[in-house]
Amino acid sequence: MRKRTIRASEIGTYLYCKRAWWYQSQGVESSNQQEMSGGTAYHHTHGKNVLKGMLLRVFAWLVLALALVLLASWLTDKLLG
Repeated sequence: MRKRTIRASEIGTYLYCKRAWWYQSQGVESSNQQEMSGGTAYHHTHGKNVLKGMLLRVFAWLVLALALVLLASWLTDKLLG
């Protein structure tokens, strides 16, 4: 008898809904494929937006650091120059 590997996603499905896990293990297709596709597209778009937000935050910190360096340079020039 061949042992089957249990994936973490299967455990998650089982913990969320035992019936959904059973249907999935029997190869039964979900009846709400359109809604699931819409959810997948939404999560993909959301993930891209989160990434953009993270990149903008890094860019903002870099601009702030550059501004502080320029301010320090200008003040040093005015006070010592």
